[in-house]
Amino acid sequence: MNRREYVSELAGSTALGAWAAFTVLAMVVGGRGGAPLWLDDGFLGWAVGHRPGAAVAVARGVTDTGTGVVPYALVTLAGVVAGRDPRQRLPAVALGLACLGLGQLLRYGVMELVHRPRPPYLDRVAHASGWAFPSGHTTTAALSAGVLIIALTLRAPRGGTALRTAVAGWAVLVGLTRVYLGVHWFTDVVGGWLFAAGWLGTCLCAAAYLLPGTVLSRPTAPAGEPAEWH
Repeated sequence: MNRREYVSELAGSTALGAWAAFTVLAMVVGGRGGAPLWLDDGFLGWAVGHRPGAAVAVARGVTDTGTGVVPYALVTLAGVVAGRDPRQRLPAVALGLACLGLGQLLRYGVMELVHRPRPPYLDRVAHASGWAFPSGHTTTAALSAGVLIIALTLRAPRGGTALRTAVAGWAVLVGLTRVYLGVHWFTDVVGGWLFAAGWLGTCLCAAAYLLPGTVLSRPTAPAGEPAEWH
């Protein structure tokens, strides 16, 4: 199995699993009329009771990075990292931005379909509008982080672990701040993570066939290390 086939198969399997879990969660949320599920009330109650001013300020700062310029800048950086030269970088950037942009449109459609209300207004300490499921900031951060992690993995499969962990940690924190600030239920955040995993898997599966084969090729291995893809 060559690397293109391996990436396509792995991405497709990930997408199927994530979409299945997301669909079940969305159906449960919609079937209950958007009412809190499982640990939703517990997480929100804990957040409301643990909000010193400094922590709220930090949470607002982190949550703000989950929307606007930052996610698109990270995806652009991912395209630059993924391409070996300017001719490869342009389509890689375009595909990454398309993945993020189309993912946003699909998310908006799901939010309108499920139309889940947000937590009570008095429990919020940040501005939020629109429906709650899946969390927009969570989805956007997870998508942009995922694209960058994929790019870093393509170019440094055995290195950059700390950087990839930091990027993933940032995406997780953005999601958790949405619950801490009282603008989303915890299951909205879980839905955002599942949606992002499903959409990333779908986009990566498509990219395995649309991008030039050299983009997915393994970097030259140091002397003494196997160069083939496993």
